[in-house]
Amino acid sequence: MPVGLILLILIGLLLLAIIVSLVRTLMMPSLKSEYVPAPDPARADAYAEKLSRMIRVETVSVPGEDQREKFLAFHRELENLFPLVHAKLEKTEIDGSLLFRWPGRSADKPLVLMSHQDVVPAEGEWKYPPFSGAIAEGKVWGRGASDTKCSVMAFFQAVEELLAENYVPENDVYLSSSCTEEWAGDGCPKIVAELKRRGVRPYLVCDEGGGIIDEPMGGIHGNFAMIGVFEKGKADVRFTARSDGGHASTPKKHSPIANLAAFVNEVETRRVFRRRLPKAVAAMFEVLASYTSFPMKWILGNLWLFRPLLLQVLPMISAQAGAMIRTTIAFTMQTGSAACNVIPREATVSANMRFIPHQGMQESLEVIEKRAKKHSLTMEVLSASDYTPPADLNGEAWKLLTGVVTKTFPGCPFSPYVMAGATDARFYQDICDHVFRFAPVIYGPEQMKGMHGLNENIEISCLPGAVDFYKNLIKAIP
Repeated sequence: MPVGLILLILIGLLLLAIIVSLVRTLMMPSLKSEYVPAPDPARADAYAEKLSRMIRVETVSVPGEDQREKFLAFHRELENLFPLVHAKLEKTEIDGSLLFRWPGRSADKPLVLMSHQDVVPAEGEWKYPPFSGAIAEGKVWGRGASDTKCSVMAFFQAVEELLAENYVPENDVYLSSSCTEEWAGDGCPKIVAELKRRGVRPYLVCDEGGGIIDEPMGGIHGNFAMIGVFEKGKADVRFTARSDGGHASTPKKHSPIANLAAFVNEVETRRVFRRRLPKAVAAMFEVLASYTSFPMKWILGNLWLFRPLLLQVLPMISAQAGAMIRTTIAFTMQTGSAACNVIPREATVSANMRFIPHQGMQESLEVIEKRAKKHSLTMEVLSASDYTPPADLNGEAWKLLTGVVTKTFPGCPFSPYVMAGATDARFYQDICDHVFRFAPVIYGPEQMKGMHGLNENIEISCLPGAVDFYKNLIKAIP
């Protein structure tokens, strides 16, 4: 067949594909997120006061230190705020972490509601003191307001209100809260070990991670329930370059720092890890397509055609979107000589890696070690864990959870979401097949910026919805 004819056929097929995609796009509905919290000032104010009191008890966790007494003080505040929970549920305290059991009519399908009680340090100049729990401008301010004492308050309050109604759950309900989440400590693993000892296998676990996100992507406006369905794996690694050292006045080529710099530059400027759209990310784009303007709808709504293009441009458009399609590596620490005029005998650069399912821990580490050896570097893995199994987006548990989202937050679209960060939820994967990461509060740009940063806060208006979500979820487990 003549080359010209082949070219014409290919052009024709491309034009046909474009026409089909345009027709499909024109037939897609143009939707808008309608959800905003219904006004409920009395409840919002009451919940804000409880959250404020929780924030006032400073619970900064520090690796390697015995801080049990600090968290016991926080537990005493919880007892004051939620007396029925403490009077009627079975409480287990493990080195500062908490586990409550609310016996149901059955133990066949236990539900775990979880979020951590520890917070990161609060540095810098804040608008309101970070442990004041100030209630101002329609928000609760302070370290832990959004990450994640808001969730702890909400599920304790949900159980408190149901107990006041003499409600008995159909299945056992567990409230789980570790005090070491912020530094990946052993708090949650000890809780999971205790549940394993009791022979408990939860039907569903709901932790923090996703949330009701205001504008989840540029150009997509409104509130969307973004539900984390798996976490990327992670590792801390250190790369070392060595030499004979020497005086800086007579430098040789390929000094340790030069080799490290060449390695870092190669990793930063070249494609190192494979890009692929995980099922959850593809599903997310398909959901969001109908809520955006025509150009984006055309692309996101026709992944069968534009997938290769998206894989090319996503990392350039958004670091967050780019992290959802590939393993990432971020260089974070470095060491070298102690003096400007001394060539180091040894220099290091450390990095944090996050592993995607299609190129997991072992393969990703092998890929980066091969690059390191090319520059005469050695690699040491300081710590590592692989990605968690993705939740079944067609399963009963997903349908149950999203049904509760729809009931609690009318007009709020929901979508699967990939967790690039790490949560305590990953430890529950060992005993539960349905682990989701979703905090039922609204995170706008201000709240996202405040997490681990300055002026952390949460909107008061979203607190009643958070409490209602947990109440509805408890009632939904058959």
